[in-house]
Amino acid sequence: MFVSIILLWLCVWFIVLQLKSRRPKNFPPGPPALPVLGNLLNLSLENPLKDFERLRKKYGDVYSLFLGPKPMVILNGQSAIKEALVTKGIDFAGRPDDLFVNDVTQRRGVILADFGPSWRDHRRFALTTMRNFGLGKNSMADRIHGELQYTVDALEKNIGKSVSPGILFYNMASNIICQVLFGTRFEYEDEFIKVIVRCFRENAKITNGPWAMLYDSFPLIRNLPLPFVKAFENVKVTMAFGRALVSEHKNTKVPGDPRDLVDCYLDELDKRAGEDSILSEEELVSVSLDLHFAGTDTTSNTLLTGFLYLMAFPHIQERCQQEIDEVLGGKHPVTFEDRHNMPYMQAMIHEVQRIANTVPLSVFHSTTKDTELMGYSIPRGTLIIPNLGSALKEEGQWKFPDEFNPENFLNDKGRVCQTRGLPAFLCRSSDVSGRGSGSYGAFPHLGDSAEEVQVCLASGRRRARLDSGLRGHPVSQTLLHECPAQGDTVRRSYNPVSIILATSH
Repeated sequence: MFVSIILLWLCVWFIVLQLKSRRPKNFPPGPPALPVLGNLLNLSLENPLKDFERLRKKYGDVYSLFLGPKPMVILNGQSAIKEALVTKGIDFAGRPDDLFVNDVTQRRGVILADFGPSWRDHRRFALTTMRNFGLGKNSMADRIHGELQYTVDALEKNIGKSVSPGILFYNMASNIICQVLFGTRFEYEDEFIKVIVRCFRENAKITNGPWAMLYDSFPLIRNLPLPFVKAFENVKVTMAFGRALVSEHKNTKVPGDPRDLVDCYLDELDKRAGEDSILSEEELVSVSLDLHFAGTDTTSNTLLTGFLYLMAFPHIQERCQQEIDEVLGGKHPVTFEDRHNMPYMQAMIHEVQRIANTVPLSVFHSTTKDTELMGYSIPRGTLIIPNLGSALKEEGQWKFPDEFNPENFLNDKGRVCQTRGLPAFLCRSSDVSGRGSGSYGAFPHLGDSAEEVQVCLASGRRRARLDSGLRGHPVSQTLLHECPAQGDTVRRSYNPVSIILATSH
């Protein structure tokens, strides 16, 4: 009897050892992993970012965790992230192929496409076409100025009412990118805008929430009717809208005279007719929706963060307005070229992007071959997660890492520090629209807004809470100020217009 019990325990122990996740030789260190669960219990399902920081203090800038049985490496700090994604960019240029986001997007598009010929071709096409249609040029600024007027009109219709600035900025950013992709501007009450924005916002929340983490950790639950199913339904809806727009373009386009990105893609399809090409109408739908989501999400969240912090720090807002008045004198709208004469305004926008941290874990990467990083060996196919938030607030890299202060991007002469880049953009160059829409787009947006409108705190409650990380994970410290939870926007003219903005998100 005693021998049988010993043998039973040995068998159980052997099974546990076999199921236990094991780190390869010279793999980055990390906490012990449990069988089946991996390191799931080491992370908060609601907000794992604080856990990443806690583990960084114990294991260093490069450490490993197990997502179920799969190993992943977490990168922290500017040095580690830059070495992986810039210095050894090709080694870390892959995309994982067995995660929630891959299944939702059916592995199509350009943002989540794996490194290879299809990604290179579509990335080259997207970059070239978007530049041709004004990305980073004054023609894009003209679109922004035009759309901003519609936004101001929408605000004026809601005088004395509460409105959601998140939805408002999402609609505005969506329409601007729609003009480049589809050559069309939609009214804010149009079914396309309402449905697309709703689907994008819901999917962003699901992707950054606990159900996506559970989906990635336990493949057995993927076919169950759980909340993550909503994301798949939303993608079907957006794909249907995308196919309808492509079909309409096919019937109305003039060959050789493209109106937008969709027309350019269709012309390229016609040129390659009969060839074994990676281009297809389904890829066109996926690529256009990819760019639409990426450009809309980054820009709207950057704008929302900017308005929240300008309300909380009126002295910064006043200095921006003073600089704008000095440079423009009310003669013309803000243009991209004006940023060279507005160092404080430019630094403020960079600081908004740093504080916003809209994509705190970037887009997940994977290694394309066996490689090394910071002295550790990382096998091919390893999931790589850059913790961008750790670089955006890293001690020693910023003058005021825990404060909202444009001085973080200004040198002693008051000029923008060209050598101090935003780590949010030290990512694979397939992230096409993040830099263009988030950085270039924010300047005329916030510049025009600061020129025409003053956002100020309304009287009322004594305290308000501003959390950075507007996509479900508040990553920066919570700022508590003697301010209410609502704000006013006031036109800088002789007839001020007050609009109550609900600042909750």
